[in-house]
Amino acid sequence: MSRLTRPILAALLAVSASIGAVPSLKAADLGGYVGDSGVCGKAWVLNRITSRFAYQVRHVPNLPQVAITDFQNIQERRYLPAQEDRPIGRTYCGAQVVLSDASSRDIWYLIEEGQGFASVGDNVEFCVSGFDRWYVYDGRCRVLR
Repeated sequence: MSRLTRPILAALLAVSASIGAVPSLKAADLGGYVGDSGVCGKAWVLNRITSRFAYQVRHVPNLPQVAITDFQNIQERRYLPAQEDRPIGRTYCGAQVVLSDASSRDIWYLIEEGQGFASVGDNVEFCVSGFDRWYVYDGRCRVLR
């Protein structure tokens, strides 16, 4: 494979992975509701959270060395569609994760439309209760709730 073909192939794979990731607008999408999981339960979202959580526990001092083994009770908590005054569509989600030590924790996550690497695909931010040692998402993951 040539040097030119690799970046093109990588870009095509990233675009194809993000095509099915756009949530649909529902009547209840005006905010403040708890709906079905929709995009919140998509495999690419859960896989991204799982891999980034594994990186986090390895690289943040004094965190228990556990992994996410399962997601339960996945819910779409709020959807804010892109508008003129809010150019990025956001889906707020909540769930419980089962960790490798058999404990269960709350998790809140946010999917931002079109905010992936180089604006290709979507971005996922997450916070697992008790694992935000540096208060990136404020106390008790408040920013993502």
